[in-house]
Amino acid sequence: QVQLVESGGGLVQAGGSLRLSCTASGRTNSIYRMGWFRQAPGKEREIVASISWKGTATFYTNSVKGRFTVSRDNARNMVYLQLNSLTPEDTAVYYCAGWGETMAEYRYWGQGTQVTVAS
Repeated sequence: QVQLVESGGGLVQAGGSLRLSCTASGRTNSIYRMGWFRQAPGKEREIVASISWKGTATFYTNSVKGRFTVSRDNARNMVYLQLNSLTPEDTAVYYCAGWGETMAEYRYWGQGTQVTVAS
């Protein structure tokens, strides 16, 4: 099992920045990939970005390309999401998720952190 805890959300003005952090604990050596998802009110959860846990591959959904950056620090078992040039459309609860090496999907989830962007 892997436990995930997010932090770093908050209220920011449009055009501002935030950095979200996700701390992983437990069987972190079994992680294949880490992702950041978000869910806005009345909308389905969507993947925002992901990063390979042991490689360099990253993924970004089109709406955040050039504005968000995902990174990781394996020594600290942490994953980050830098959010720049925020817009009110980025307002959502952001979740950190983990995909284990023997899994077919993201199975580990954090509790979420709220990001609110004021216009």
